[in-house]
Amino acid sequence: MPLPAKARERCREFLEDGERIQYLIPGISLYIRGIRTRAAFFVVVTDRSITVLYGGRFRRYTPKAVYDRLSRRTEIGPVEVHPSLGPVLTVAELQLEIDEEYVSAVRAANLEVSRDGLPEDPHPDL
Repeated sequence: MPLPAKARERCREFLEDGERIQYLIPGISLYIRGIRTRAAFFVVVTDRSITVLYGGRFRRYTPKAVYDRLSRRTEIGPVEVHPSLGPVLTVAELQLEIDEEYVSAVRAANLEVSRDGLPEDPHPDL
């Protein structure tokens, strides 16, 4: 299910000036530092960094604080498919249950970092 526009705006408040959101991946934690806890998180991939926002246990679309900030060169994942939960994303020592529709966003973000599999620019001089 796509995130409401208000959720994107709330996430933007925690970013540095001028950062543009490329991918926004919501998830529910399974474990936080080894302790079983269900809380909302947002993985915000921008043109400069990857910011993991903590949303709390009761606010699914409202981030409260920055949990971690990673370099944009960091690959997020892996995404493993759990038999009963569905896709589970591992990022910043978190295991997040994500909706299936966001798996493609994780793969696209990682593909941009690795540059493997991308064709060469046919017109590099333009």
